[in-house]
Amino acid sequence: MRPLSSPPQARRTPSSLDLATEPPREGEAKQAWIYRQIRARILDGALAKGARLPSTRQLAQRWQVSRVTVDAAYDQLRSEGYLVSRAGSGTYVAAQVPDRFFEAGDTKRRPATPRTRPAWKTDMAPLAATEAHQAFMARVADPALFPLDLWRRTLQASARRVTAAQLSDDDPFGLLALREQIAGYLGVARGIACEAERIVIVSGIREGLDLCARLLLAPGDKVLLEDPGYLHAAPIFGHHGQQLIHVPIDAEGFSVAQARQHAGARLAHVTPAHQSPSGLTMPVSRRLELLSWAEAAKAWVVEDDYDSEFSYDSAPLPALKSLDAADRVIHCGSFNKTLFGALRIGYMVLPRALVADFRRACHIAGRSTGVIEQMALARFLESGDFARHVRRARMVYAQRRDLVLGGLRAALEPARLHVTGEHAGFHLVWWLPPDMALAPFLRAAAQRGLRFQAISDFCQRKDLPPGLVIGYTAMDDVALRRNVDELRRLIQSA
Repeated sequence: MRPLSSPPQARRTPSSLDLATEPPREGEAKQAWIYRQIRARILDGALAKGARLPSTRQLAQRWQVSRVTVDAAYDQLRSEGYLVSRAGSGTYVAAQVPDRFFEAGDTKRRPATPRTRPAWKTDMAPLAATEAHQAFMARVADPALFPLDLWRRTLQASARRVTAAQLSDDDPFGLLALREQIAGYLGVARGIACEAERIVIVSGIREGLDLCARLLLAPGDKVLLEDPGYLHAAPIFGHHGQQLIHVPIDAEGFSVAQARQHAGARLAHVTPAHQSPSGLTMPVSRRLELLSWAEAAKAWVVEDDYDSEFSYDSAPLPALKSLDAADRVIHCGSFNKTLFGALRIGYMVLPRALVADFRRACHIAGRSTGVIEQMALARFLESGDFARHVRRARMVYAQRRDLVLGGLRAALEPARLHVTGEHAGFHLVWWLPPDMALAPFLRAAAQRGLRFQAISDFCQRKDLPPGLVIGYTAMDDVALRRNVDELRRLIQSA
């Protein structure tokens, strides 16, 4: 067998590398042998990204096989993402190959040592603490409010109308009709001007965070997280070997002044609409400061917009992404929060510079949401049923919020009552009076069948006064009144 190379007299270039071969394995088909030889050389770097391969005719002559066999091997390598063809130019090694694509980041910044992933050692109890109908852990959408009969009819209509072409639609970003509806919704509800081509359908915000970790970061990159913050963020980013830096929040949320102390940070995860868990809303001045820092630092900002649809006392501020002139923000949202948890449809709005890489990654990983569910949700949005449901749910949740606040006000005089986050979302934070000890209160609450998560459960380094996260949205009114009365009596007896 002759090596895959230019003739000896030809000038060597990066696109004409020697490719020594080994004999076929016993019983190995010639197509499989050619595929294995080329793939191995791509992965070990002998064929660099962008390198031009010989034509199928040239390689067939050099390796003494049929051109049809080489064509088949090239086709397989192209379909798996190792090779790309350019009309009138030839076949080239892909700029990013599948086996390395999720080892994100600039290869020049990567350490030479093999990459290892930390084991999952996260305490799962706090992550699984949210429960519908459990006082006061019910920080999710109430499934009893969802118009299930209407959803069934919408699903049935989508199943009847789906075409064979739609069933085989393999757009890695998800169904175009749904992405178009999301783009329109975000423009009206969140002030985000974006095209459907920049929207990715995912199973939820957590999948979005995981994609960001895989694609945007190299091992050891600095990731800035709010402290206290979203409990799932640290294990998601930490699992990919990033250096986690917990940035203490202040009265306006994520502290940009603290972020500036960490030179070289590559990404920040923030919840500006309703900080998780404190409930603070980041003011416009801080948002602009954050965007200015991201542009100067060339850092990405992941905006976790998990419950912005539910603002009770006034319209919510437009999303951080709506102010993003430098295009550094990745906006993440979820219909699992607004409709029902088992829907498993969320979305990301990408900066233009990231669209190609995310599209390629989603193509390799595959879609996670069925086309009929996406069709049904697109119809739900287009018909106005989604907006009607959100308006109805918002009214109910506001009434439930008022029940909780009424119970707290009945138990404590104004000077001793301090709450945050009550203006929006699925929960509020009650900060205990200085003379009330947290541990005895939690023990007494458990004896009465009341459960809470303490703010301290969400803190990594930040030392905050004792506070309790009170979820109220996914409890029916009768149970909520009963539990609020129990809470009032407990506070009065403490």
